[in-house]
Amino acid sequence: MAAAAVLKRGDAISEKSESSDMKLFLSKLCRDSRKGDEEAEDACTDGEKNDFRCGNEGDEMMDDVRAQEQGILELGEQLRSDGKANELGELIKATRPFLSMMSKAKAAKLVRALVEMFLDMDASTGYEVQLCKECIEWARAEKRIFLRQSLESRLMSLYYDLGSYSEALNLGVLLLKELKKLDDKHLLVEVQLCESKTYHALGNLPKARAALTSARTTANGIYCPPKVQAALDLQSGILHAADERDFKTAYSYFYEAFEGFDSAEDLQKALTALKYMLLSKIMLKLHDEVPTVVSAKLALKYAGPDLEAMKKIAKASSERSLKDFQLSVKDHSSQLEADPIIRSHLTTLYDQMLEQNLLRIIEPYSKVEVDHVAKRIALPHTVVEKKLSQMILDKTLSGVLDQGSGVLFVFDPSQTDKTYEAALETIQSMGKVVDTLFSKAKKLT
Repeated sequence: MAAAAVLKRGDAISEKSESSDMKLFLSKLCRDSRKGDEEAEDACTDGEKNDFRCGNEGDEMMDDVRAQEQGILELGEQLRSDGKANELGELIKATRPFLSMMSKAKAAKLVRALVEMFLDMDASTGYEVQLCKECIEWARAEKRIFLRQSLESRLMSLYYDLGSYSEALNLGVLLLKELKKLDDKHLLVEVQLCESKTYHALGNLPKARAALTSARTTANGIYCPPKVQAALDLQSGILHAADERDFKTAYSYFYEAFEGFDSAEDLQKALTALKYMLLSKIMLKLHDEVPTVVSAKLALKYAGPDLEAMKKIAKASSERSLKDFQLSVKDHSSQLEADPIIRSHLTTLYDQMLEQNLLRIIEPYSKVEVDHVAKRIALPHTVVEKKLSQMILDKTLSGVLDQGSGVLFVFDPSQTDKTYEAALETIQSMGKVVDTLFSKAKKLT
């Protein structure tokens, strides 16, 4: 009955959506809880004869607190679904007096849940970092260590999402020291994983791989929730694709991550893992397997513009059509270029396709005008000229580019003379023989 009253009041407030009503609602919750606490104390001062009544009063008080907690969560969910970020931020602030009547573990769970609701809204109010810092300061003042560390971990992830990588790393260094002393492995895995993502975003792949190895080692010693395990697998696949260009191993990690997010019902991250799976197939030149992956049982419910964009990229790559490739990227920029991982690999794929097409066009010629190559490939003269210069410097193409006359001179691949290499190998072998004979002669003497 108390829960129904709380939810009813929460619905009324969500309809009004005014901060004053919200504060009145929460102050009413606190007054009800204090009143129940005082009544329980009065009932327990009459001696042993009132023990039974005291127990009943205590149970009723616990039920009221539980109902009030549920009402706050329901109100937070309602505000999130309505997209009212400012009201939800005020709710988090106004809830603090009520938290003193709850256990520290339940209070930490409630605050973290409300903060997650606020940050998951993607409302871009510009108030996200400030709200997290205010909650952290409150937790520090209340000496709630676990809640403070949990919020600092979430703030580190928020810094990463906002691109403030130096702030994320600085906060991570302090958090790692504390968490290793307290041996809080669950939170330690989250911080190490975020550290790996941050180093990868900065292009420091060795440190990103070291942080991920530490996170996986820590996760092996505890029960790791499916969602966290999927996040570890996803990061492993990203690093294998970025560092070693091992897309075959990366695909297996992406598949494990996809299954993990799908079982945890995190549809957005599951879709991201599925897109990375398709990207791996495209980079491996296995274009025929893309429709098979998309039509699999688990992938059917994720059909939409994201998968259509990947299918168009696969088709353009199989046909080696730069025009179709550019049109696909342009038409589906929100699905492709918004993700930095996909954007990076698509840039690499475009460069590979451009090199292949240029080599195919200039293959029959020993001397060809750059304008003719640009017309054949349907690209601007400056783009083609720059790419040809890069290919010559990378020794992908053997030739000379005369920029004055706009002519490319193509040379036949030079045959390397292996005589010198064979002579060096012979000399090295003779040196080893002489050293062996010298050691044996020394033993005889």
